[in-house]
Amino acid sequence: MAQTVHRPQFTLNTDGHPHPRENALVGVTVVLGAIAFVTSFFSSLHLLTSWTGLFGVATGLIGLFVSVTTAERFLLVLGTGAAAFGLFLGVAHGGLFGGVW
Repeated sequence: MAQTVHRPQFTLNTDGHPHPRENALVGVTVVLGAIAFVTSFFSSLHLLTSWTGLFGVATGLIGLFVSVTTAERFLLVLGTGAAAFGLFLGVAHGGLFGGVW
C-alpha cells in the first residue's frame, strides 16, 4: 500500500484565508528589524539603525494590531523586538538626527 508523506508548508495563513496586508506588514517588519539589528553593532551606522528601528517598531505595532494568525504574530514580535533593539542602540550611539541638536 502506497503511503503519502505529508510535508507541512511554511505559511502565515494557518486559517486557510489569504491575508495580503498582514503578510506584507510581517515581511516589512522582519526586514526592517533584521537591518536595524545587524547595523546596531556598528556605531557609525547609527542613523540607518535608528530610522530603520523606528519604522520597524511602527510597522510591527500596526501589524500586531491587525494580525489574524499566531504565525503572523510570532514573526511580528520577533521583528519588532529586533527593530526596538536596533532603535535603542542607534539612539545610544548618536540618535535619529546624527547629533545635530
